Amino acid sequence: MAREKDADGTVRGKPAHHPGTEAKGPTRAVVIVPVLARQPRGDDDTNRPRLTRSADARHDEAVGLARAINLDPIHTAVVTVNDPRPATLLGSGKVEEFAEIVKEGHAELVIVDHPLTPVQQRNLEKELNAKVLDRTGLILEIFGERARTKEGTLQVELAHLNYQKGRLVRSWTHLERQRGGAGFLGGPGETQIESDRRQLQEKIIKLKHELETVRRTRDLHRAKRKKVPFPVVAIVGYTNAGKSTLFNRLTGADVLAQDMLFATLDPTLRRVRLPHGTPIILSDTVGFISDLPTHLIAAFRATLEEVVEADLVIHLRDISDPDTAAQAEDVERILADLGVDAGDTKRVIEVWNKIDLLDEGNRSRLLADAADGSRGPPIAVSAISGEGIDALKALVETRMAGELEDLTVTIEPAQFGLVDWLYRNGDIVSRTDNEDGSATISLKATQSAREEIESRLRRKNNG
Repeated sequence: MAREKDADGTVRGKPAHHPGTEAKGPTRAVVIVPVLARQPRGDDDTNRPRLTRSADARHDEAVGLARAINLDPIHTAVVTVNDPRPATLLGSGKVEEFAEIVKEGHAELVIVDHPLTPVQQRNLEKELNAKVLDRTGLILEIFGERARTKEGTLQVELAHLNYQKGRLVRSWTHLERQRGGAGFLGGPGETQIESDRRQLQEKIIKLKHELETVRRTRDLHRAKRKKVPFPVVAIVGYTNAGKSTLFNRLTGADVLAQDMLFATLDPTLRRVRLPHGTPIILSDTVGFISDLPTHLIAAFRATLEEVVEADLVIHLRDISDPDTAAQAEDVERILADLGVDAGDTKRVIEVWNKIDLLDEGNRSRLLADAADGSRGPPIAVSAISGEGIDALKALVETRMAGELEDLTVTIEPAQFGLVDWLYRNGDIVSRTDNEDGSATISLKATQSAREEIESRLRRKNNG
């Protein structure tokens, strides 16, 4: 979409022409990206200054979020806000300007890529004469579209109801449309927003009880896995970093992987055998995003516990994105909220994805800069082409099973049942069949595999 830039810093897209005689298509929307002139100094907890995102990057992400649920952004704008208004966030002149754009473009929805108070949302809806969603509401709407399992649906509904507690205002009946789920765009079609706060709270309590049952079930499954035991490796990262593509590359699965924000929501687990035979459980989790609502994190706690309980965390970054550093900071902040220290190099591996999109000069420079960092060099990969995947697998196996060791074992004729296991769990260097019927095998095996071999040989000898 072409964008124009006004003298006051507003970047806007030109409204598209949509004749009224055409068939009903995607919901027509106006996307507004407010940029506060005075940004917050830092986190409340650490007071660490947050990295500033470029206006273009914020604009592109907001448009991507809108298109992720099949909205048609007929007009987009980045607006500098020098003095946020308590009533509408934007100044009165801008509100009037956007009201005219909404009217001329026959837009049904206005997306404001910024948190809005209930009062601001209500006032903007009155002034713009259209339904208004802030960033939180839009993310919840996307999650509602993506949830496929009962657990995911429960989590989205709980987050939605918590969000709506302070927003029990009149619904836009002229936007009423029958659709499933508990989203916002459907209006009161199937789920009329309760006007009674008590009923709302009762529903929240009921959902929390159902999710507690889900959590207990997950705990049981996790306990069974620990009895096997297979180590769990969780892939985390900013949305659209390529987590599902990497998951598919490592597992041979066919999890949905698209160039779309929040293409997948529900977690997926698969068993994977690494090159030297080490079995792991690989977990693909929901993508993170900046300013992820705290009540949404709370609602998805059951899902994110897969990350908390993981033996190893792969932090996947889209290194080709200009805002990759800010995205990494957002992911690390959420991990910290979950009790995972992203700086713990024994538990967290930083992986740079999409290196195939970098030219050789940028790739070499980035890797050189990373090698000078306190966390050591990251693993650079392309989940699409497969470049660097072998190095990643080797590192994961080293973290899970220890370094490769040279080992020589003699297998007696009565122990030949172990030979097949050795071939599956080690790199055979040489094999000598002896005259007495035994076999001497030299191999490279991980530390854990060596311990298992010694244990199996002892059991055979004792038996």
